[in-house]
Amino acid sequence: MEPVGGQARDRSRELRKAQEAIAAQRGRRRPVLIGGAVIIAGLLLAIVITVVNAAGGSDGSGGALVVPQGATAGGALTVGQADAPVRLEVYLDYMCPYCGRFERADSGEIDKLVAAGTVRLELHPLAFLDRMSDGSRYSTRAANAVVTVADRAPAQLSALSAALFANQPEEGKSGLTDARIAELAQQAGVPQQVVDVFPDRIFEPWIARSTEAAFDSGITGTPTVRINGTAFTGDLYTAGPLTQAINAATGTQ
Repeated sequence: MEPVGGQARDRSRELRKAQEAIAAQRGRRRPVLIGGAVIIAGLLLAIVITVVNAAGGSDGSGGALVVPQGATAGGALTVGQADAPVRLEVYLDYMCPYCGRFERADSGEIDKLVAAGTVRLELHPLAFLDRMSDGSRYSTRAANAVVTVADRAPAQLSALSAALFANQPEEGKSGLTDARIAELAQQAGVPQQVVDVFPDRIFEPWIARSTEAAFDSGITGTPTVRINGTAFTGDLYTAGPLTQAINAATGTQ
């Protein structure tokens, strides 16, 4: 995960606001720790809580918890054969620019490995960058669309995820509108009856819980990738290294 460069000061300022709001509610302050694209778990949890509290019940996050079909207890959407020799965990946020770079470099190879029965993908769509979308809660809205598709039209999950990254908005801007997300889903082959469910925001409580659980488990930023439970520390932004590591895990390299 690389440094954000000139955006670091702006991001630090925004994250400090979120952290101070939570500290005021709880009667204590925590230090803000930020390292480029890596956001420390305690602060991420504070952001999630801030979003839920600020949005209230109108955004669906105060509704009943609905678990999508096929999801793991750890908050992942599953793609591929259950008996695949490699379990690939991917943690991402659809607003995260580094996740976009990872998607462009590696998603094609991952799709091939899933299709070949080599990889069982466990996708964790997180939503901790809502505050970086000018109040539009883009991370949550995009994740909700993806989770809805995973639940009701899983064959189109990878296509929608790729489309969202191909049209990824810049941090600090409002992100794609609900209408644009719906349009991308339609273009990705998602049935209209599934797209029509997006505004119900059924899975927002599950997304919030899964985001909190991810950082409680030790995730410190996105993208994070694990191969059979072990963190991949190689180059995520160039095609090849991750595929080589996956092949090595199967003993074919």
